[in-house]
Amino acid sequence: MIHWLRGPDDPLPATGAALPLGSDAPGLLAAGGHPTPQRLAEAYAKGVFPWYSEGQPVLWWSPDPRMVLLTDEFRLARSLRKAVRRFAASARCELRIDSAFRRVISACAQTPRDGQDGTWIVPEMIEAYCDWHALGKAHSFEAWVDGELVGGLYGISLGHMFFGESMFAHRTDASKIAFAALVCFCREYRLPMIDCQQHTRHLESMGARELRRPEFEARLALSLGEPSITDWTYDLRLWRHLGPAAEEPGP
Repeated sequence: MIHWLRGPDDPLPATGAALPLGSDAPGLLAAGGHPTPQRLAEAYAKGVFPWYSEGQPVLWWSPDPRMVLLTDEFRLARSLRKAVRRFAASARCELRIDSAFRRVISACAQTPRDGQDGTWIVPEMIEAYCDWHALGKAHSFEAWVDGELVGGLYGISLGHMFFGESMFAHRTDASKIAFAALVCFCREYRLPMIDCQQHTRHLESMGARELRRPEFEARLALSLGEPSITDWTYDLRLWRHLGPAAEEPGP
């Protein structure tokens, strides 16, 4: 039976209570409540995230296994490495952090996804994460060309942990460039892991892999014990973290 959150002080259950693989909704832990900054802080600290559609109650998830990118395992295909280098070298291109958070999350909500009808980034979620952004916990990585926002991603930072949420691209490779910038930022500040939530072939191609819940939660606890990042600016020198060891053969 799924736990129903009956009020703001009703805590989320232990993640071991989530529905198992083979069930109708593997990873589903609880339902109800509202995605307030307080509830989101509780959830992410436990490795739990909200994911639901318009007309549904808030659904809280803790999938097992969990897709993550260990930042020292990030891989770049040769074609993407060239695209990143062109972007980093061009005076027309700029990587920004947090200059247009609402525009980024709204663009993510409006981007069609293969195999998905509609979006889970409903208006309530947009407002909740914008509120959390105002509190310094939600961040956007943005690719700009000629003053135009062309791609990006947003996510959550707690301690030395980054939880990736969603990406969008209005130009080829723009979201991937923003993701590469996120990896560089994490390497600079020694954030060891980016939570990717669920498996996709796209993430796997860049080095992401699955961890069973106990290992994920153990790594998460260590990261949350570290001090939070305070400087959310992107310096061009951070691109140096994409060294030759990050490259793999490709077209």
